[in-house]
Amino acid sequence: MAEKPQPVRVQYCQVCSLPPEYCEFGSDFDKCKPWLIQNVPDLYPHLINEANEKEADKVADKLQGTAISSGSSDAAASSATKQEEVKRLPGGKIKKKDKQEVIIEKVVRNKRKSITTVKGLELFGVKLSDASKKLGKKFATGASVVKGPTEKEQIDVQGDISYDIVEFITDTWPDVPEKAIFFIEDGKKVPAA
Repeated sequence: MAEKPQPVRVQYCQVCSLPPEYCEFGSDFDKCKPWLIQNVPDLYPHLINEANEKEADKVADKLQGTAISSGSSDAAASSATKQEEVKRLPGGKIKKKDKQEVIIEKVVRNKRKSITTVKGLELFGVKLSDASKKLGKKFATGASVVKGPTEKEQIDVQGDISYDIVEFITDTWPDVPEKAIFFIEDGKKVPAA
């Protein structure tokens, strides 16, 4: 006579109530990490390494804090600029700070009509709503502030105004240098100057 099969006992995360294998796909994975390290360390070995790295970072920050208070200003200034340039994203990925540059791209639609998009003016302290009004008046066309595909705001101007826009931008907003203006042509970034 065959033995009766025993039921499978499934363990669930106490934080998100998913099986531990699926915690990384849940919305509270950062909150689940301590529970996973304690209860299922073999399932996520990289979490243990991350925890050790965080502890090492805390110790390094404490040592750096004592170096700052002792008077080493050069090391403090260089480390502060590195921290400003680097931004941590969810999942531990590192994102560098956006470069201050204006990107102008012409998008053709319906074979004859085109839209010129201007991205990055806000990085120079330009208010986008005011800029769109000025662009619309200067080129006698419609201009509006819209969210682009990367969820950042950009200015869409009806028509092909790429021939005259660089001069207008540098004259209207002197904080924007001509070296920081680029065109997107055939998928490549080309300097405007």
